[in-house]
Amino acid sequence: MPSHQDGDPPVRSSRTRRSGAEPLELRLGSKPRQEETLSDEWKDQVKFPWSRDDGEPTSAGQEGPKGMTSSRRDEPRVKSSSFSLAGDSAHNQAMVYWSGNNSSVILILTKLYDFNLGSVTESSLWRSTDYGTKYEKLNDKVGIKTILSYLYVSPTNKKKIMVLSDPEAESSMLISTDEGASFQKLRLTFNILSLLFHPVQEDWLLAYSHQQKLYSSMDFGRKWQPVHERVTPNRFYWAVTGLDKEADLVHMEVHTPDGRARYVTCRVQSCSEADRTFPFHSHIDTSSLVVQDSYVFLQVTTAGRASYYVSHQREPFLKIRLPKYALPKDMHIVSTDKNQVFAAVQEWNQNDTYNLYISDAEGVHFTVALEDVKTSRGPEGNIMVDLYEVAGIKGMLIANRKVLNHTKTYITYSQGRDWRLLQAPPTDAAGNAVHCALPFCSLHLQLKMSESPFSSGSICSKSSAPGIIVAAGNVGAELSSSSAGMFISSDAGNTWRQIFEEEHSVWFLDHGGALLAVAQAAGPIRHFWLSFDEGRRWEKHSFSLVPLFVDGVLVEPGIENHVMTFFGHFSHRSEWQLVKVDYRSVFTQECTEGDYQTWHLLNQGGACVMGQKQIFMKRRPGNRCRLRKDFPRVLSAESCICTASDFECDYGYEQHGDGLCSPTFWFHPTAVSGSCSRGQSYINSTGYRQVMSNNCKQGMTELYTARRQPCPTRPPSGLHLATSDGRLTALMGNNITFLVSLEEGDLLKMNIHFDFGDGITVTYSNLSWVEDGIKHVYKTAGIFRVTALAENSLGFDTAALHLHVTCPVERLHLSAPVVALQNTEVNMTALVWPVHSRMVTYFWWIGNSTEPIITLEGSLSHRFPSEGVTTVTVQVSSGNTILQDTRTIAVQAEFFKSLLLSFSSNLDEYNPDIPEWRQDVEGVVKAALLQVSDVPGQHLQVALFPGVPTAAELFLLPHADRSDSRRRSEQDLVQISEVLISALNQNLVEFELKPGVQVTVYITQLTLAPLVDSSSTQNSSALLMLLAMVFVGLALFLIYKFKRKIPWFHVYAEVNHEKAQEMIGSVGQSENIPKIALSDFTSEAELLDSELQVRMKGEIIRELPTCTSV
Repeated sequence: MPSHQDGDPPVRSSRTRRSGAEPLELRLGSKPRQEETLSDEWKDQVKFPWSRDDGEPTSAGQEGPKGMTSSRRDEPRVKSSSFSLAGDSAHNQAMVYWSGNNSSVILILTKLYDFNLGSVTESSLWRSTDYGTKYEKLNDKVGIKTILSYLYVSPTNKKKIMVLSDPEAESSMLISTDEGASFQKLRLTFNILSLLFHPVQEDWLLAYSHQQKLYSSMDFGRKWQPVHERVTPNRFYWAVTGLDKEADLVHMEVHTPDGRARYVTCRVQSCSEADRTFPFHSHIDTSSLVVQDSYVFLQVTTAGRASYYVSHQREPFLKIRLPKYALPKDMHIVSTDKNQVFAAVQEWNQNDTYNLYISDAEGVHFTVALEDVKTSRGPEGNIMVDLYEVAGIKGMLIANRKVLNHTKTYITYSQGRDWRLLQAPPTDAAGNAVHCALPFCSLHLQLKMSESPFSSGSICSKSSAPGIIVAAGNVGAELSSSSAGMFISSDAGNTWRQIFEEEHSVWFLDHGGALLAVAQAAGPIRHFWLSFDEGRRWEKHSFSLVPLFVDGVLVEPGIENHVMTFFGHFSHRSEWQLVKVDYRSVFTQECTEGDYQTWHLLNQGGACVMGQKQIFMKRRPGNRCRLRKDFPRVLSAESCICTASDFECDYGYEQHGDGLCSPTFWFHPTAVSGSCSRGQSYINSTGYRQVMSNNCKQGMTELYTARRQPCPTRPPSGLHLATSDGRLTALMGNNITFLVSLEEGDLLKMNIHFDFGDGITVTYSNLSWVEDGIKHVYKTAGIFRVTALAENSLGFDTAALHLHVTCPVERLHLSAPVVALQNTEVNMTALVWPVHSRMVTYFWWIGNSTEPIITLEGSLSHRFPSEGVTTVTVQVSSGNTILQDTRTIAVQAEFFKSLLLSFSSNLDEYNPDIPEWRQDVEGVVKAALLQVSDVPGQHLQVALFPGVPTAAELFLLPHADRSDSRRRSEQDLVQISEVLISALNQNLVEFELKPGVQVTVYITQLTLAPLVDSSSTQNSSALLMLLAMVFVGLALFLIYKFKRKIPWFHVYAEVNHEKAQEMIGSVGQSENIPKIALSDFTSEAELLDSELQVRMKGEIIRELPTCTSV
C-alpha cells in the first residue's frame, strides 16, 4: 500500500512526509538541431553582465497576454548575468543545491551519465557564493580523479552537505560543514543507494546499501554501523517527534528467511534480535509499510483479497473499514494532514480510475469523497492521482473525474463533501467573449504536480498568497491536453481569467506578491513575464541577449524569492549556461498599511467556508512594495453556526437525493460493538459526522452529533474465528494462533468454548482473555474442524473453520509393473514418506495426456488400450511441496514371461534404497544377463524392488514381429528362459559393484514335484493323472493361501473371456508344466502392499520415516 509518491527513485525524491535530503537533479533534454545553432560571436556577447530590457516585439508563437507591456525606461529593471560551466559540455545531468533561505551559496554537480554502462563516467562540482553570479570549480579540492554521483544536504542545517562518489569507481563520500567551502573525504565499506536524514537531529542519517542492508550514522557519516539486513527499499523511516518515545527509533519493513515481510522497530544503536519489536502480529505484504505523520499503514493479502490496517498515535493496529463491497485492488495514501487520511482506492470494477476516500480522525472508517478520479502513470511507473490541495485555503481541493469517458474538473470547499464544476471565464486571453454554459461546458485544469524542481508544474498555489491559483487548462466539454492555455483565479476558484494562450511555468515571487511566467517552448527563448496585479497586466523582460534552450529554472528557496537562475544551452555543442536574474530592484520599498487590502473568502457567494468566515490581507494589485515577512495573511476568522452542509454521511451511510444520509443495505446501525459491556456506554451514530477540520459551532450540532448511550445486554452475534495470518494451512508442530472476535454481545459477560478438533478443548470466562489470540500446537497431520462457541444467559453463537495441518512430503516412489498386458487392469501405487492421512493429492499423467487423473488415494487402476511403451508420471501435492516420480511401462499385446531374481548378500550393504540407485543397478544386471546369453536387449527388462533384501524381477518379452503362431513365440520365450535359468543356477551372472565387491545374481525358485502335461501323455495311467492333479491343487491352495509369501511367482496373460487365462511357466525347464489360471495368483494391490512392509536382514533394518513434531 504505497504512498502517493512511491515509485520515484530513492536517490532523487522522498515519499510524502519523509524527512531527508532534497537533491535537485536536472536531466538534459534533447539539444537543438544543427541548423538552430548560433554563431560564436553571438555567444561571446553573453559573457558580460547587463541590465537591459530591449522592448523588442514578441517573436512568432510567443505572443504576450492581454495587458502585456515592455518595461519602461523609468521603471526598475531586473539585473541579469551569465556564467558558463567551462569543460562540461558533454555532461548530460546536473544536481543543483541552493544552500537555503537568505544564503548566497549555490552548489552544482554536473555529470556525464553513460546509459550504455549504466554509470557516471565524469563529474564536476561547482560553487557560487554570490547567488550565482560566478562559480568556482572544486574538482581540485575533492580530488581530480574522484567521480561524484549525488549531492545531499541536511534538512535541519543547510550548511552541512554530503556528496557521494560513484560506486563503480570507489566507495566514498565527501562531507562539508561550511556550505561546501571545504570537504573531508571518507572511505566507506559499503555502497550507498539512498540516504534518509533525521527530521530533527542534523547529524543522524540512515543509509541503504545495494545489499539491502540498512546502516546508521550519528556523526554525519564519519562512522557507520549496521542496523538490519534484508530491508525493503524505501520502507524505512525515522521516529516521528512527539509520537515515538525514542528519537533514534527506526521503523522498517524487513524480510524473514522464508521471504515474507514483517514490520520491525528498534533503536539504531541497539537493534539486536533481542531488542527488536514487532508492532504487527503477523507477516505483511512486501512494500506495504507506510509511516506518515501520526499514522502507520500496512497491507495483508489473504486468499487473493487485500486487507489494510492502520495504527493511529502508535496505538494497536485496527483493520481499515472501507464500504463492505468496495473490494479494493489497490490503495494509495494521498495525505495525512489535518488529522485525517485521504486515500485513493481502486475498487474491483475499476481499471484506470480510483475512488477518493476520507477517514475519521483514527484513520479506520472511510467514506467516499469522490468517485472515478482520473489517474496516470508517472515516469517511474508510480500511480499519479489527479487531485490537488489548494495551499492556504483549508478544505479546498481540485480533482479530475471521469464521467462517461469524459474527464472533467471539479472543486470542493468542504473537504470533499460537495463538488461542483468550474465556471469558465467570460473572455479569452485576447478579450473575445467565451460562450460556455454549465453543466455542458466548463473550465478544466491539468493537475500534474512537477516532479522536477526546475519547473512549476501545471498548477500552483502558495499559502503565502491565499486565493491565487494558476493552472494550465482548457474550456470545453472535457479536459484536453492538446489545447492548453494558462488560467488564474484571484478569489479561490470562484472566477477565472485566461492569461496565456500557451502553457507557461509560473512562479510566485516576494511572498506571492508577484508572478513570474516563462514559456514552455520547444525552441530557444530569451524573455519572461512579470505581473504585480495577480495576472491582469504582464511586463516583458529579457534574461539573455541570445535565445537560450532552457532546461530548467531554479528559484531561490523560501517565500521571498528574489533571485532565480536559468539553466540551459545556446546550442547542442555549447557549455552549460547559468543565467542569474536578480529582480530585487523592481520592488521599490517595504509595504506599509496603505498598500494592503482585505479579501473575503467566499464559496459561490456564501461567506461560511469550512465553518468559518475568513478575511485575508493582500497587497493591492499594482503596488511594487516588498511584503513584510510578518504581515498577517489571515486578518480574522469567525466561526459560523453549524448547518447541515457542515456534516457528511458517517461510515455505513449514503446520501440520497433528498440530501439525507441513510444506512446502506449491508450496514446494521443497531449493531453494538462486542467491547461494549454492561454498565458502560457507547457512541451511537446518527448517520452524520462533522466534516473534519470544520470549525462551525452550535446550530445543528446537537441534532447530528453521535449520542452516548448505555450498553444493552444482548445475546452474542457475529462471532468470527480466524488464524492470525489468515491462512487455513499450518505445519505440524508449529504454534498456531487463533483470533476470535464478536460483533455484538458483552465481551466481559461471555463464556468462550474452544475446540481445536484434535481432542483438546479450552474454556474462557470472557473474551478479554483471548484478545491476543489462542495458541495451539498440532502434533499430528490432518484436517481439523476448529470451533468456537460464545454464550451468555440470552443465547449463543458459533463459528468454525477447517484447518489443514500438514507435514511436508520428503520422498515419493511410484510402484508400477515394468511390463503390462494390453487392456488388462494394472494397479499403480505412489508411496510417500512420511505417510499422510487425507492430506495428499495425487496427480496422474498417463502417456501424452494433457489432463491429469486426480485422486486422494495413492493408488490407481488403469487399462492401457494400445501396445507399446507408455510413460506414467505421478505428482504428489502436500502443503507447499510438490514431488514427482515417473515410470515407463512396456505394454504387450498377448503374453510375456518373468523370473524372480535375488542377489548375494553383500549387495544389501550398499543399497541406499533410493530410486536412482535401483535404476542404475537395473542397467548393470541387464548387461550382466546379456553377457551370458545371445538375447537381444529389447527382449529383457529388469526391475528392482524397493527395500532389502534386494530383489528384482526379470521380464522376457516376445519379439515385436509376431507373424509366427503364438505357440512358436511361447516356445521362444521358454528357450530363452532355460538359457538364463541355466546361467543363473551355475552362478555365471555376476557384476562388480565397486572394486573388490563382486555381486552374484541368483534365480529364485519354487520347489514343486515334477508333473507331466496331460496333453502329451494320453496313454498314462489314471493314477499318475490323479497325483498330478493333487499336486497342482495343493500348489494353487498354497499360492492362494499365502499369496505374497511367494512374491516371485508372477504370471501375465492376455485377457480372454472364453476360457481360463493361461501362462508360460516360470519354474520348470520344459513344456510339460501344468497350466494355471491367472485368477489364482496374487493381485497387484497385494504385491504392492507387501512392498511397504519392513524388511530385515541380519542387523540391517529399514523402516519408513515418520513425520515428527518440529
